Amino acid sequence: MTTHSDLIARIAQQDRTALAELYRALEKPVYRFIQSRLNDPFESSDILHDVFIEVWRSASRFEGRSKVQTWIFGIAYRKVIDRHRKAGRTDLTDETPDLVDDSANPEACLAAGQEAEHVQHCLGTLSDEHRSAISLAFWQDMSYREIAEVAKTAEGTIKTRIFHAKKLLMRCLSGRLEGVVS
Repeated sequence: MTTHSDLIARIAQQDRTALAELYRALEKPVYRFIQSRLNDPFESSDILHDVFIEVWRSASRFEGRSKVQTWIFGIAYRKVIDRHRKAGRTDLTDETPDLVDDSANPEACLAAGQEAEHVQHCLGTLSDEHRSAISLAFWQDMSYREIAEVAKTAEGTIKTRIFHAKKLLMRCLSGRLEGVVS
């Protein structure tokens, strides 16, 4: 089985099939991460392609001090930050598209949709650093150390960000529950 490190070594030698294989392996999680930051599918696709162009150009400089996936998420993270800076915005609060639920019970569908919408709302209230840390930890299943490498910050900072983000999310989500119970 070919590892991501093997693919990077081949990409460093200008092997296009290795790049295609790495792209297929990481396209979806990297796209989801970018999309969670931007909430714009077209811009997210553009950045995804920019990330893999950067992988192509920089593969020979990959030193192996982190996992390949962590390195690539770091590239994506910096490209998203650059896009935010370029656009002159530091926080995004746009709504995400509705998800289709195939559940047969319309009341359950409505309740689930409202809950998902509220979770998205609560995530939208977080700072970009908090949202990124939560996204990488819970949706990409990265360790604190890996997230610190992606964000180029101390592991303790990431632990603190996730701690505070979870606290803020719980406060926001519990506000919803209190409104429902009252």
